[in-house]
Amino acid sequence: MAWLKPLNPPMIDWHGKSVWVIGASSGIGRATAAALHARGARVTVSARKAQALNDFVAEHPGSAALPLDSTDPQAVHQCARALIVAGAPDCVLYCAGHYRAMRASALDVTDMLRHLQVNYQGALYLLDALLPALRQRGSGHLAFVSSVAGYRGLPNSLAYGPTKAALTNLAEALYLDLQADGIAVSVINPGFVETPATAGNSFSMPGLITSAQAAQAILDGWARGKFEIHFPKRFTLWMKALRNMPNRWYFFLVRKTIL
Repeated sequence: MAWLKPLNPPMIDWHGKSVWVIGASSGIGRATAAALHARGARVTVSARKAQALNDFVAEHPGSAALPLDSTDPQAVHQCARALIVAGAPDCVLYCAGHYRAMRASALDVTDMLRHLQVNYQGALYLLDALLPALRQRGSGHLAFVSSVAGYRGLPNSLAYGPTKAALTNLAEALYLDLQADGIAVSVINPGFVETPATAGNSFSMPGLITSAQAAQAILDGWARGKFEIHFPKRFTLWMKALRNMPNRWYFFLVRKTIL
């Protein structure tokens, strides 16, 4: 039946496929780039930290580095043009992210805007630079690393959560608009993953997994043609339940268990 079909074309055979990973200097982005390289993909890695990219290329022969600040629209366009010359990437993973725990008692507008620039605006610059080439070709896959923190408002997520909610909503709208053009879209909503960003958290992180485990979950989700890929299930399924909970119950439960 039609409703049982995958929402996206399953991506299983990566040999010879070109993949651009933005935000690949560490964490989920780097681990996913490494996993794709191991499966035969032609991987291009981007991030602000050029040395980290060079280290990746040295460890993964055949990969390429394009240093990039995703908040600089001109730089995003320049890198996209460089890739399009050889043919637009088969898959693009936007994994650039900024995170700092924040509560209203220590509101920092400057840092909140930095979250917005890295976590959301950079994805818009990517679309502006790359989407025309993908639509002209009539194929490709756009993937965005969001977070379960975007499901509902959470303590310590005053700056981070709203940007991830916007990114998830963006992916949903893109899926509806681009399916007829032959372009697949997926959104990745991790729970807690061991990364340099989460290393500074002083609170408990239930269901914490490694970046390598996150990368495997992403590839498994792509292989099954998923639109939303969330992990680890033992944590994210609870977050999904909270997402659908009436407001009064949700606020009461969060106050009792987290605050």
